[in-house]
Amino acid sequence: MTDFSKILDKAKELEAKMKESQEKIKNIRVEGVSGSNSVKVTLDGEGEMQKLELSNEVLKEEKSIIEDLIVAAHNNAKSQIKVKTTEEISKAAGGFGIPGFKWPL
Repeated sequence: MTDFSKILDKAKELEAKMKESQEKIKNIRVEGVSGSNSVKVTLDGEGEMQKLELSNEVLKEEKSIIEDLIVAAHNNAKSQIKVKTTEEISKAAGGFGIPGFKWPL
């Protein structure tokens, strides 16, 4: 029975680390940029857009160009979020491989 107790203890420890990790992820902020910093998008750790900045120069562009730059900046930020959340989960899991587990971002 001691093996089962150890497994339960490890599971509880992992659960606590994952909850802590989820809180840290919520506080992550990344900035995606495009068009030589003319468009900046800030996302939080859950992928929610927190801020959108457009330079005065980019506002002189055609609407379709501005739209493309916003999408590019968002995608840039989103890829950064994936990296940071994966790092945070890896820290929390402490090397535990969780087969098939992917973050929904």
